[in-house]
Amino acid sequence: MKIVVTVKLVPDTNADKRIDPATKRLVRTGVDTVLNPFDEYALEAALQIRDALADGSTVTVFSMAPESGKEVVRKALAMGADDAAMLSDPALEGSDSAATAFAMSRALQSIGFDLILMGTQSTDAITGAVPGMLAEYLGVPGVTYARKLECDGSSVSAERETETGYQRVHASLPALVSVTKSINQPRYPSLKGIMGAKKKEIRMLTAAGAEQSKTEVVGMQAPPARAKGRVVTVADGAEGARVIVDFLRERKLV
Repeated sequence: MKIVVTVKLVPDTNADKRIDPATKRLVRTGVDTVLNPFDEYALEAALQIRDALADGSTVTVFSMAPESGKEVVRKALAMGADDAAMLSDPALEGSDSAATAFAMSRALQSIGFDLILMGTQSTDAITGAVPGMLAEYLGVPGVTYARKLECDGSSVSAERETETGYQRVHASLPALVSVTKSINQPRYPSLKGIMGAKKKEIRMLTAAGAEQSKTEVVGMQAPPARAKGRVVTVADGAEGARVIVDFLRERKLV
């Protein structure tokens, strides 16, 4: 079975972030780049499935990123992935979620897969939209927000996190699954893994097809400064409750 894990290269969580006023894009030049933390959980899930099956299954890391991001991708290889592929093409710069998912779908179809694992979202965009879009473009079942996952080589069973609890779902392969941070604890790369990652293949791909972004950022402005809170002193709980209800009614919230 071929398991593919998609990873995104994002600015370091602790780095100062700013938007270029001309392009209205996040400035990435001169900022330390790291592996999207959410994707590390997907990679760990893939490695656990591969090791549990012990049938010759492989884990391929896939990233849509500039070629300069190779060394960050090698961290995923150091964790234990077998090989990697990178979709790197200037034509894809500034792609929105839909255009990104479309370009990724074409590349993933070219390298082949049985199971695709993804993090729920990235720390730079935080849309959480790409997994669902990608499954749609690929025409495969999409299971999102999985907190538990099992795979027997022909199908997957998962528990999906929801606002009211969880759902048990089942899907035949090929399929796509996005996982939450509840699913596992990602391993640290070992010294042996780090040394071995230097010899593993990273296949470079160019866009097999591009789709124009469906969204455009037309303007930006900083949010207004937060006003001071209102402090109310009351005689008892009943009076306090009345003040709160009146406050909510003024704003048509109840």
